[in-house]
Amino acid sequence: MHPMEHLRYVARAGDLSQDVLVREAASALGALASDPLELVTVCRRILDKYPVAGALWSMAAVVCASAQPYRDAREFAAELRADATADRAADALPEGATVCLLGWPDLAAEGLGRRADIEVRIIDAYGEGAGLARRLAGDGCEVTDVPLAGLAAACSTAEVILVEAAAAGPEAVIAAGGSHAAAAVGYVSGVEVWCLIGQGRALPQPLFEAASSAVADEPWEYDEEIVPIGLFSHVVGPGGIEPAAGWQRADCPLAAELLRPPI
Repeated sequence: MHPMEHLRYVARAGDLSQDVLVREAASALGALASDPLELVTVCRRILDKYPVAGALWSMAAVVCASAQPYRDAREFAAELRADATADRAADALPEGATVCLLGWPDLAAEGLGRRADIEVRIIDAYGEGAGLARRLAGDGCEVTDVPLAGLAAACSTAEVILVEAAAAGPEAVIAAGGSHAAAAVGYVSGVEVWCLIGQGRALPQPLFEAASSAVADEPWEYDEEIVPIGLFSHVVGPGGIEPAAGWQRADCPLAAELLRPPI
């Protein structure tokens, strides 16, 4: 398949996990490595299609700043596949904890199946909670499928609330709708709220502003929302768990060419 057609396929594919999206895009972008101008143009076009995918922004920044874009795109995709964030979060949960999460987040749900000692409350956002509840129950977890109307009651009486960032900046993250409410309930109730920021999802502030601009301008048009870092007690990343206060990380360089409007 021609690389441009491959990218058009990726852009039409709909709801893909970030690691799959990056892997497919990296494969296609590698074929454009000899044409830097075309590489930047294609990156900007696919980011316009997936504006809140932090890992895609990071990969685009990496390849646009690279002298060897094909090699670096493949290495970046491999780093994403090896991301330990889900395992770090699962390992850090207290024994016997009651944990809340929204919908079916890629990373936050990944490691919970091996923690049969915890109780998981899945708030059924976007109609995805029931499917995850069945999967975790099959793994031996104690699971409660909570309707969205029960968000406050479920979160205020949990030990840990897990929120997964689609993209993160120094002061805020983009997360699934309902995450702001869940984090705020945890904050005022004294419940720990952990933000999972997977490999590749932490952006320099200018790139985060570009990724979040559409959500910020028309928040009612998107399934995602912006959540201030100040509502989280901890951040979990590939290196483990740390206090959210003072958290700083960027997984890519600042590629200014990505900040121009798509052509």
